[in-house]
Amino acid sequence: MKCLTFLFLKFLLLSNFAMAEIIPTKSKILKDSSYCIKDSQTKVCQELVFEIEKLQLVVFDQNRFKCQSSLLGLQSAIIESYFFKNFSNERISFMIPYVIKNC
Repeated sequence: MKCLTFLFLKFLLLSNFAMAEIIPTKSKILKDSSYCIKDSQTKVCQELVFEIEKLQLVVFDQNRFKCQSSLLGLQSAIIESYFFKNFSNERISFMIPYVIKNC
């Protein structure tokens, strides 16, 4: 019986990667966003795009669509500032209050 329980738990944890994955917090995303405002070409900005994507999936499952939309806007601003050198980082700072308010 113990072996069967162990196998079931192992299968459950290995089959569901979302459970084992660390979901970033809102404060970490906001902190990293402030780094992207200073320098949009850093590795932090690349990682932040993936972290926001993870958090978007979590809030979608919770039916928190305003938060998801705010995160999507922030993510879009980070991508634009990363890839377009002439793009101003003002949009990132514009989106941060929406993430704070809606999430």
